[in-house]
Amino acid sequence: MEVTIQLSSIEKQLELFGAADSNLRMLRQALEIKIIVRGIDLIISGTKENVGKAVAIIDKMQKHLIKQKSLTTTDIETFLIEMEEVPDAKDKLSVIRVYSNKKIIEPSTEGQLEYIEAMRANDLTFCTGPAGTGKTYLAVAIAVSMLRRRQIRKIVLARPAVEAGEKLGFLPGDLQAKVNPYLQPLFDALEDMMDFKQMKKFMELDIIEIIPLAFMRGRTLNDAVVICDEAQNTSPMQMLMVLTRLGHGSKMIITGDITQIDLDISKKNGMIEAIETLKGIKGISYVKLTQQDIVRHKLVQSIVSAYKKKGEKNVSRQA
Repeated sequence: MEVTIQLSSIEKQLELFGAADSNLRMLRQALEIKIIVRGIDLIISGTKENVGKAVAIIDKMQKHLIKQKSLTTTDIETFLIEMEEVPDAKDKLSVIRVYSNKKIIEPSTEGQLEYIEAMRANDLTFCTGPAGTGKTYLAVAIAVSMLRRRQIRKIVLARPAVEAGEKLGFLPGDLQAKVNPYLQPLFDALEDMMDFKQMKKFMELDIIEIIPLAFMRGRTLNDAVVICDEAQNTSPMQMLMVLTRLGHGSKMIITGDITQIDLDISKKNGMIEAIETLKGIKGISYVKLTQQDIVRHKLVQSIVSAYKKKGEKNVSRQA
């Protein structure tokens, strides 16, 4: 489909298009359309739906420029988000929209759907389950979606730096280099939801923080989503410290696999204790994902099942 629209003001063309046509480039990339400029005419071509969105957004851009005397990339991002989020048959609760314009995230299992609904409905959510069930990925997706909608101002992703067979002191490099391997899964999830340049910018501005758990001590986190990943490796004191960081307008998501604990076996487990202690409090939810919710390679489900059976046999022999 091709549509030609006329600009309302030729004098404001530079502000409307942005430096080196950066605003038009943003529309082209976000909506996958072509825009050709001929004098005061804009020729827009692409799918019927996206051309319609582009026409509506350009109209908003022109009106905003006249009223506010300026137009920023943030304004255009807001117009794009508002346009995408007009309710329609496809816009259901289970869909998570992130910064990547070509990606929406949806649950693959009933357990994942329950998890998404719990995170949206509650300010504190505990989620346990084996590797590959999407505990971390879906939590990060919810956080990114809320940042994108400007429901929060900050995302804090934290993990305990507990050694699984290696001692931190023996790893090469400074402190940051030592803890980076523990935080890499959080980087991986983020990179799937926004481009690297945007992620880097958010981290430089402290809009996104990816930190070892100990770095959260003494802070109150308002208007944020706080994700504590690998929480099965927290002590009761660490878990209490994390839970009491929750500030006004914030959500907290605690994830972990309680079958894969790297703490000393003689120590109490912070995540298990917190779930038992806080059970029944309004505003706190608990979701248990199972091997049926594993969405990695089909072999992962079989591997988890085999190890679970082996563990059950060992327990029965000891009994």
